[in-house]
Amino acid sequence: MPGTLFLVATPIGNLSDITHRALQVLKDVDLIACEDTRHTHKLLSHYGISTKTISYHEHNEQQRTAQLIDMLRQGSNIAVVSDAGTPSISDPGFRLVRSAIENDVTVVPVPGPSALISALVAAGLPTDEFFFGGFLPARSNARRARLNELRSVPGTLIFYEAPHRLAATLKDAHEILGEREAVVARELTKVHEEIKRGRLSKLASDYADEKDTRGEIVLLIDRNVLGSAPVEAVSIAALVDQFEQEGMDHRAALKKAARELGLSRAEAYRRLVSERK
Repeated sequence: MPGTLFLVATPIGNLSDITHRALQVLKDVDLIACEDTRHTHKLLSHYGISTKTISYHEHNEQQRTAQLIDMLRQGSNIAVVSDAGTPSISDPGFRLVRSAIENDVTVVPVPGPSALISALVAAGLPTDEFFFGGFLPARSNARRARLNELRSVPGTLIFYEAPHRLAATLKDAHEILGEREAVVARELTKVHEEIKRGRLSKLASDYADEKDTRGEIVLLIDRNVLGSAPVEAVSIAALVDQFEQEGMDHRAALKKAARELGLSRAEAYRRLVSERK
C-alpha cells in the first residue's frame, strides 16, 4: 500500500500556534519535506521532534517531487511543511500534491495557521468574498497591468508583498484602483506585529520610506464599490451620495466617483446633472 502525504500547517511567527495534531503527524511520519530544513529544525527542536528532514523548495521542486513520489509509492508517510503557514499557498507543494493524486497516493491536509486568513479576519474589510492574488509582479508596468485586471473584482483583494516594494505597490494601487480602504498587516503573530488601516493614499504616504519597512507583509484592499455592474449601468448620483455619507464633501465625492467609473470629471459632472434632472 502506498504511504500518505500530509500537508502540515506550521506557525507564521509564534511557535505556540501549532495544533496537537500537527505535532503528532510530524513525530509519526517517516520524513518531513521542508522549504528550508534549517528553519524547520528550529520548530522541531522546540518540540523535541527528531524526524528526518529533506529540502523541498522552488529550486529543486521538480527533481524532488519524483523522489518523494517514489518513497510514497513504496509505503513511506511524508509530511510537507513550508517555512511558515500552510504549504502550497505561495509556497512549494502544488506540484507534489498533483503528482500524488495521479499516483493514487492519499493526500491529507492538517490545517492551521495561514497569513492571508489571519490578516483577513483582523482587517475589518468584507470577508464574504475575497480574492487572493499571491505576490504581485515586481516590475511596475506588469504590476499596474495586473491591478487593472482586478479592478472589477467584487471581493476584498489580498496580496503578499515584499517590504522593499510595499510603497510602490500602494502608490500603484491608489492610482489604478482609486481611493479605497486598505490594510497592511505586517509581522503577524510576532513581537512587532502591526495592522495599519486607512485609505490607500494615506498608507502609501505612511510607508513611503522603504528603509523603515521590514518583515512579512499581507496587503488587503477593499472591494470595488461598483461590484460587477458595467460602468454605464451605475448611477453616479448614488455613488456620489454614498461617498458624501462616508464624510466627503461634494467635490471630493464627485472626483472619487469619476475615478471609480473611469470618467473625466467633466463627463462625470454631466452624467450627475442628467441623472438628477
